[in-house]
This record gives sequence, C-alpha cells and structure tokens, in this order.
Amino acid sequence: QVQLVESGGGLVQPGGSLRLSCAASGRLFSIATMGWYRQASGKQRELVARISNGGSTNYADSVKGRFTISRDNAKNTVYLQMNSLRPEDTAVYYCNAWPLPLSWGQGTQVTVSS
Repeated sequence: QVQLVESGGGLVQPGGSLRLSCAASGRLFSIATMGWYRQASGKQRELVARISNGGSTNYADSVKGRFTISRDNAKNTVYLQMNSLRPEDTAVYYCNAWPLPLSWGQGTQVTVSS
C-alpha cells in the first residue's frame, strides 16, 4: 500500500513562493504518473499539475507559468515549486497518483494572504 506524506505548506504573502514535497512509500511511485491536487474551502478537489514517470508535465491553466512540478524517483519524492502565489491559490495541497488516486494523505495547507 502506498503512503503519501505532503509537507512544505505555510502562510505566504501574495507574490511569494513555496516548495511542496511529497514523500511516497511503495514501488508504485516509480511507475506512476503523479499529480498535485488542491482543495480550497467549500470547493471540489482539483488537479493542478501532473508528471509522468518519464518526466512529462502538464498544468492547469490557472497555475501555468507559475508552478513547476518535478520528481526524484530515487527518493520516491515529488515536488511542487510555487511562485507568484495568489490568494486564490489558498488551499490544502495533496499529491497522489493520476488518473486513479490512491488513499489520500493529510495534505499540506497553503495560505496566501497579506
């Protein structure tokens, strides 16, 4: 069973940056496309970025040009570099497989506010 542990969230001012990390256990990580999802209060969870096991990436229009997803298969870790953060990026961020998510981790809260 794959376990996912997200970290790196926090409070940041608009225009600031954060780097999220997701440590995954289990051999599935190395062959799976991984994604970063987010869920804002009162809204549905949405996919913001994904990366294949070969490194191909795809981004939601709302984060394109500001967020960068990457992965280190040797460390079973996926990252999300978030720059030029906006208040509307405030959400709990989760990593998981795509397109079929496994059990969800606890997520990491990102709050963008002045």
